[in-house]
Formats: sequence, structure tokens, C-alpha cells
Amino acid sequence: MPYNQSKPTRIVIMGAAGRDFHNFNTVYRDDPNSQVVAFTAAQIPDIAGRRYPQSLAGELYPDGIPITDESELQQLCQKAHIDQVVFAYSDISHARVMHKASIALAAGADFLMLGPERTMLKAKVPVIAVCAVRTGCGKSQTTRWLSSQLKQHGLKVAVIRHPMPYGNLEHQAVQRFERKVDLDNAECTIEEREEYEPHLVLGNIVYAGVDYAEIVKRAEAEADIILWDGGNNDFSFIRPDLHIVMVDPLRPGHETTHHPGEAVLRMADVVLIGKVNSASEADIQCVTENAQRINPDATIVRGASPVQLDDPEAVRGKRVLVVEDGPTITHGSMSYGAGYVAAIAAQTREIIDPHRYAVDEISAVYTKYPHIGSVLPAVGYHPSQLKALQDTINAADADVVVSGTPCDLQALIDINKPVVRARYEFAEVGEPGLGQVIEDFLKRMNL
Repeated sequence: MPYNQSKPTRIVIMGAAGRDFHNFNTVYRDDPNSQVVAFTAAQIPDIAGRRYPQSLAGELYPDGIPITDESELQQLCQKAHIDQVVFAYSDISHARVMHKASIALAAGADFLMLGPERTMLKAKVPVIAVCAVRTGCGKSQTTRWLSSQLKQHGLKVAVIRHPMPYGNLEHQAVQRFERKVDLDNAECTIEEREEYEPHLVLGNIVYAGVDYAEIVKRAEAEADIILWDGGNNDFSFIRPDLHIVMVDPLRPGHETTHHPGEAVLRMADVVLIGKVNSASEADIQCVTENAQRINPDATIVRGASPVQLDDPEAVRGKRVLVVEDGPTITHGSMSYGAGYVAAIAAQTREIIDPHRYAVDEISAVYTKYPHIGSVLPAVGYHPSQLKALQDTINAADADVVVSGTPCDLQALIDINKPVVRARYEFAEVGEPGLGQVIEDFLKRMNL
């Protein structure tokens, strides 16, 4: 279809309730030469069918913008005479991105991605961004460790978290979390609590939401420094003064397989090789060489993720059901996580395979992500899914549950078995360490 230069460019933004909204807000919202006809939704259940509200969409969109399922992309492009499809979500293989592009191109539309230079916001205070090449590399635990280091220097820290607006978008435009009750008041999902709750335990202020220009304004007004706690393998919404990117030696080779993880790695000031306590030396060397080849100017440091059970004796010799952090196991492509590692180390009698106990929506998760091993991802994007998680746990023939999710699962659902939490935090390994990198950065920034 030929472009009509006298009319606005008709656009569809492909997303997953995060990067898509941010790209719209920063590039398209106030542009009279662009008309965003719709968002499409993927990865997160029950995002489609909503509307991006007028209060966020702006004066050019008095009726807001519909959010449709990504499966409708081809028909949408053809029926709505779409000129451009903008791809705007993360942790998807390079090959799958091009499959999405093929749908758009065949329907007569251009296919494009907005780069960080067009979408990064500038803060008035220094920013350290923690990003990664894949979901589940250990960004959040690293951000928590960094927050403690910075506070030891007497700095006020604000954590800005990658968006997770899975509820009422208008109410979630700007979110500030300081106490656990704030999570309850915001009706946060398990996925949100996994990211926010451990920060609150440390006394960190966490910002998240939809309108990141306003979020940055509020965060910089109360902090000396901002920590960007990234999601998936996306690049930062805020221009970093120090850009730390994590690679995972438990998934060697993934440095260049997923979008936008490879781009993020190429942008890094510091490459942090995590989980070295769990990986083989050969795989650590593999990801190190890949990082050096892709980004020879970056400083490379190492870190560990030691896992501890609250009560190892309660697990030893028992039949154990393992519940893991949800996104790491689903679109992060890990077959197991920290809970499984901790359970094995505690010499359990047996790891119970939850597949055969899965009910309703949990069974659908296993179908969608067939790589998942003998663990149960803690999914709970909406009440019915949370109920299915509870029913699956309670139906399992196990003596005890090992919970590897960072949030307090027992505070959300009624579990009919003892629960032992597996906790994991960042630890420095070798020299130069991440701590020295931070010391040098603070000196450079006169902090």
C-alpha cells in the first residue's frame, strides 16, 4: 500500500505491556504525523482486550487505543491499512523476531524497531542501569546488592523497575512502593511482587508504572542516584551513566541469540558474568570470550549467586515440590532455577514432577513452555491463574514445598504443606570486583 504523505502514518505497536507503552509515550503520543491504531499483546496472559486509556494516550487519542492479541496482526494490518509495525518487546529469539517481521511485511507494512537513542529519558541525577542478555540472569539480586553499596556511601537511592502494568493502566501510571502494604493496595501480581518485595525488605523505594517521564521526575526529586532494575533483556528506559549488563554461564551462547539482549551487550560499560558458583569453568570461559569478542571495550567482572534454604533439615530426605520464579522459567527458557538447585543440595529424597498435578491454567503454561523441567513456575498474572497455582501445589503428593520465588508465596495463597524458602543474593568473585567498579564510578561522578 503506498504512503499517503498528506495523512498521518498508521502504526501498530507490538508489545507485552511495557516497552510498547514507553515507546508510544516517548515517540508517538504527541506526534500529529503518526497515528497509533492499536497495540498488540504477547507473552503476558489477559493483556489483550483492554484499551490504553485517553489519560495516558493524550489529546490526539480521545478514545484511547485498543490492545489486541498478537495473533490478529496480519488481519489488523490489512483491514486497518497499517503503514508501519513497530516491534516493542523483549527476550525473543532473533529468528522469531524475523518471523514477526515477515507477517507485517507480507501484509504490506514496514517493520521497524525504535533504538535507545529515541526512547531513553535523561535524569537529573546519576543513573546505574542493570540489564542482561536474557531473563533470569540475576539482575534484581545485583540491583539489591548495588543499593546496599550505594547506601553505605550515604546516598539516597531510588530503584526504578522495568514496567509490569498488568492491571488498571490509569491507576498504574506512576507507582511508588515503600512498604509491603503498598503492594496489597496496588493489587500486585506474583510477578510484580517477585521484583518489588525484596527491595522493600531492604528499605528501598521502588518506582514503576507506565509514564516513565513522570516516574523519573519523581524519583530524581527524592534520590541522589537512580538504579534501573531492568526487565527481561530490554535496554534501559533511562540513559545510564554506568551500564552493567549480565550474561549467564548456565546458558552459554545466548549472548547473541535473543533480541534485544545482543544489542544490550554491545552497549555495556561493564559485563557481569553471574552464577559462576553454579557453572562449569568451560561455560564461564565461553561467555567471557563471547563478551570480549562482542564488546572488547567493556570491563568484565564476575559474580556468584549462592543459594540458601531457610531450613535445610526440613527438606533433607523429603519428597519435595519446587516452585520457581515465574518469568525466569517461562520466557527465560530455564528448565529449573534456584529452588531446584537448593533442593538438590539439601539431599532431598525425591523432586516431585508437578506436571501430572497441573490444573487448568498451569497445565496451559506447561503446554506453552515445553522446556520446563520438574519445577512449578510461580505464575499469577491474574486471580484465576493464582488459584490454579494454589490448587496445583496442594494437589501434589509432596512432603514439603521449596519456594524459589523471591516473594512470600504463603502470604498470597493457602498452601497445605510446609514451605521452605530458597534465597539467593549477589556475591562478588575475583578482582576487579563490581564493588571496585562502583567505587571508581562514584569518584568519577563526584559522589
